[in-house]
Amino acid sequence: MSVLDVLAEWRADRAFMRDVTAWERAPAQPARYASFPPGLHAALIEALQRRGIESPYTHQAQAIASALEGRHTVVVARAAGGKSLCFHAPILNALLADPDSRALCLFPTKALAQDQLAHLRLSIDDLQAQGAFPIVNRQSSIVNVYDGDTPQGKRADIRRDARIVISNVDMLHVGILPHHTRWAALFKNLRFVVLDEMHLYRGIFGSHVANVLRRLRRLCTFYGSQPVFILASATTANPREHAQTLIEAPVSVIDDDGSPHGEQHVLIVNPPIVDAELGLRRSSALVAPEIAARFIDAGAQTICFARSRQDTEVLLTYLRERVGRDTRVSNQQSRDRSEQRKSLNRQSSIGNRQSLDPKSEIVGYRGGYLPEERREIEAGLRNGCVRAVVATNALELGIDIGELDACVMLGYPGSIASFWQQAGRAGRRRNASVAVMVAGATPLDQYLAAHPEYLFRQSPEHARLAPDNLGVLAAHVACATFELPFTQGDRLGRVEVSDLLDVLAEEGDIHASGVSSLPLFRPDVSPIDDPQSPIVNSQSSISNPKSKIQNRYTWVGDSYPADRVSLRGIGERIIIVEPGGYAGQPHDRLIGETERAIAPARVYPGAIYLHQGQTYQITHLDWEEGRASARRIEADYYTDASVVSEVSVLAELDARGQAAWGEIEVTSRATRYRQVQFNTHRTLGWGEIDLPAQTLLTAGYWFSVPAEAVRELARAGVLRLPNDYGPSWPKQRDAARARDGYRCVVCGAPERPGRQHDVHHKKPFRQFGYVRGENERHIEANRLENLVTVCPACHARIETAEATRTALQALSWLVGNLAPLFVMCDPGDLATTADAQSPHTRLPTLTVYELAPGGTGLAEELFAHHADLLQMAARRIRECACERGCPACVGPVDEAADVRDLKADTLRLIASIAGAE
Repeated sequence: MSVLDVLAEWRADRAFMRDVTAWERAPAQPARYASFPPGLHAALIEALQRRGIESPYTHQAQAIASALEGRHTVVVARAAGGKSLCFHAPILNALLADPDSRALCLFPTKALAQDQLAHLRLSIDDLQAQGAFPIVNRQSSIVNVYDGDTPQGKRADIRRDARIVISNVDMLHVGILPHHTRWAALFKNLRFVVLDEMHLYRGIFGSHVANVLRRLRRLCTFYGSQPVFILASATTANPREHAQTLIEAPVSVIDDDGSPHGEQHVLIVNPPIVDAELGLRRSSALVAPEIAARFIDAGAQTICFARSRQDTEVLLTYLRERVGRDTRVSNQQSRDRSEQRKSLNRQSSIGNRQSLDPKSEIVGYRGGYLPEERREIEAGLRNGCVRAVVATNALELGIDIGELDACVMLGYPGSIASFWQQAGRAGRRRNASVAVMVAGATPLDQYLAAHPEYLFRQSPEHARLAPDNLGVLAAHVACATFELPFTQGDRLGRVEVSDLLDVLAEEGDIHASGVSSLPLFRPDVSPIDDPQSPIVNSQSSISNPKSKIQNRYTWVGDSYPADRVSLRGIGERIIIVEPGGYAGQPHDRLIGETERAIAPARVYPGAIYLHQGQTYQITHLDWEEGRASARRIEADYYTDASVVSEVSVLAELDARGQAAWGEIEVTSRATRYRQVQFNTHRTLGWGEIDLPAQTLLTAGYWFSVPAEAVRELARAGVLRLPNDYGPSWPKQRDAARARDGYRCVVCGAPERPGRQHDVHHKKPFRQFGYVRGENERHIEANRLENLVTVCPACHARIETAEATRTALQALSWLVGNLAPLFVMCDPGDLATTADAQSPHTRLPTLTVYELAPGGTGLAEELFAHHADLLQMAARRIRECACERGCPACVGPVDEAADVRDLKADTLRLIASIAGAE
């Protein structure tokens, strides 16, 4: 059966169709071709034509021409659109014209790097077979991968001989730029720099990468080269802006995609409701393998995507159990496939290796597998030995895994760009294909199930980054100083960094000295001998031999700073270690790390930590040493920390209506955590967290309830305002503290200078019904017998345990879940907090803030989409099938404590905010 046969059966299946919320069909699209551009070497054109590329697609021709003309170029095309040729051709063309020219190709994964290595070596083989290639070295020395897996014994040869160096931004950061004198031939002759999958370089990671590229261009200028950048990307809303922020130069955008694709069907399936009152649906982890098994049993080669490594393993287990239960494939078809696989096994290395069982046709693919295991799986997909693969987004990128028939996604992959990348892994050329997304229980998944037009229209997502983020910039200024000294007035990229260098010099690793700007520092192989060379006329530290005396900044630290700078965070970090000392693992093993600022909400004792599909429990956190210990356990739950946050607005940068954005300071304290069962989202238990409060300077977007609506909403019970404790409160509060010896009655902690302890009402104050001017019930509420002294940490735990959720908190949950639809980020990049009375607005206020110190532009983008976000939140609540609230709309509802209708309350709150605007 073909996938079209399966789809025809589904069309006739009423039970299945009840769960289908969208079914889009894209007709087959023929290829659109163009001529090879002028300037492309005849031998290269002949080699391409021998490989079946008679003419390039339109976007390939335009991109190659742009690069050959020396323009920085961005290529935007669908998955399997042939983007690789857009940079392969200019690079090989340069080598044919000048055997000494070099290229640096940066790919986000090692698998993609190996895939590109194989394709480039095939092209070089073809050219050498013609006798056209001017380099007589083996192709393995002309192009090679230089990354963490490269053997030490081969690295010197690659630095010396490789004309095309394939690497990644991490290796460029720590292994190439700091040791640039060993790479003099590369920097002196660098013609092209390739940055593939550009859309991945966003947020704090993208901000770091932009600074790594600043350092790269600074060294290129020093050595006298001016490489052309070629960037490739999936579809985003701002490819030009994003590329120009990354490389700080104008770019030509090529987005006239001329690649062909077969007929494609895209389905959104929402599992059926199993509890209408609670809004609970059947688990997507059960529905997805049923759908995938149907394709596999029909003979369709299938790929399944899951968001986490744990989901990958669970889905793989379910799928192996499911396949074959209800197969509709005839015995003859099975025998035919068996014979075909035996034949392919004889031709393929995958059939000859012991590490992959040839009988296992349904396999997993994720980080943590050995490189040779991943190569075997990729080969098995190309030659048909592997019938199905369950993967994380590691296979989302452009690795050549053949032409698959079907794709099944377990939940929304996190961004629209990723959705189409994954869907595009099936039907990558001309055959009919199908992609099915099975919606999860999150508000975002449920919103997209109800409004699939967000997936099928122009992407609203903007990739954002902030290269000038002070924490990021300072780290890379230190790295750049190690690589080449600075002189006062120098820039790193577009930023003048003298003031920052002065601050760093005070810390001791950088030495500032008053000297002329005569070029005192040059590597022995420096190409700068000519006073008229471009480097002498640049803005670098060696620019003007006749300039006056000015500060020169030189690195004098004991170690090189790049080794201390993670490209995926800012500031100090907590390492996560699995202790050794037992059979099979004699030594401690590093399994992860997290930023210290957010560690109290992620790696507290008792927290569940997932790594490479394995569940770990944090057993100990040494705050001073920056080390968390974890042990492997089997758990059917995850942990979710309750964090009490206080927001102070430092600078309001823009405001419109009830919304604004700006610079904020967030003081957060994790107080307790709950154990949440996978799939059902039931709360299984609670635990306490006792860690220091953390302060974060970042960017945030906030909006408030209109002043005229606050009192009415409070009277209706929709809002809960801070208590007015009455005129007796100050005296009674002081009396309670004195009675308790100014110590917390829970933990015994004494008051600290500058911060009095809190005083808590045993019976909640609001239950006494005090109204100023109408009664004197505050006297009874504030009796000493009803008051206890507690420290801030214990008070936060008590309040968290006793509190019932309000409409403002429900809206905070919903907005936090829906926000990633407008910005390309992970849910963990943002946090929300609801304040019953903000110190800044003096009104009930909801704040969405970035967890990256300094921010990366996400808050500003969300502020621009404020009205859309509110409208989306209201739609999600109205369309959710639950009665009073659930995790798919306003968040988990405690049936015992939440007696109000949170859905109705939250809708009324949104109407008040939107109506005022």
